[in-house]
Amino acid sequence: MKSKLTVVFFFVLLLTSSCGEYNKILKSSDANLKYEYAKKYFEMGKFSRSATLLEDVFRFYRASARGEETLYLLAQSYYNMKDYLTASEYFKTYYTSYPKGEYTEFARFYSAYGLYLESPDARLDQSETYKAMQQFQDFLETHPQSERKEEAEQLLFKLQEKLALKELNAVRLYYNLGNYLVYSSFPGGNYLSCVITAQNAIRSYPHSIYREDFMYYTFKSKYEMAIQSVEDKKEFRYRDVVDEYFSYANEFPQGKYLKEIKKLYENIEKELKN
Repeated sequence: MKSKLTVVFFFVLLLTSSCGEYNKILKSSDANLKYEYAKKYFEMGKFSRSATLLEDVFRFYRASARGEETLYLLAQSYYNMKDYLTASEYFKTYYTSYPKGEYTEFARFYSAYGLYLESPDARLDQSETYKAMQQFQDFLETHPQSERKEEAEQLLFKLQEKLALKELNAVRLYYNLGNYLVYSSFPGGNYLSCVITAQNAIRSYPHSIYREDFMYYTFKSKYEMAIQSVEDKKEFRYRDVVDEYFSYANEFPQGKYLKEIKKLYENIEKELKN
């Protein structure tokens, strides 16, 4: 029991001493001392302390040779704290302030990567996703021979897939709404919105893993519009459905929806013969 109390006492004493040292440095007016301790805390993995001290001294070093390393360590500190948005901002400040700096390539990549890590679920607003994509594109343009080129391309593709999924969610919603809340002034209603959204997505993300789904919902929506159409427009819309069927079947001969839409296509063929 006595030995346990001794260990606890020693730990508390050590913690108090550490906090006392940090507070003393924090109150100091010596920028060089703060800078050295900031690097020390960074190496110890105490990134919150290093970030606080580096933010304090950066204004003194901004125009000096030490300013570059200060800003780089500051961005790294926030990144290691998992505050990716703040880290991204500081990495961006670094490469815009020092476009030919020692860490510019690294800063460009991790500024984009920080935004990538903060990119939200596809159901939410995708502002950070668009920013991350732009920064990855800028990275690939400015550092086409980078060792991180392939990784950046893969991450960029993942972000594009997230946007494609967001479009697919909208496509499914339009299709499921069908004729709900449709006014006569908007012919085709939600089915037409489904077709337009799906076709725009195919143009925007031609290599998406959701391409088959977009084509499926395009076919299904056109099918619904055709069978509900007025008589003088039915033949034209039936033939449009036939075209969509062959587009899908040719591209996905083993497609997961082929069996379902083939039956609908056969129904359309019967209607055309009649």
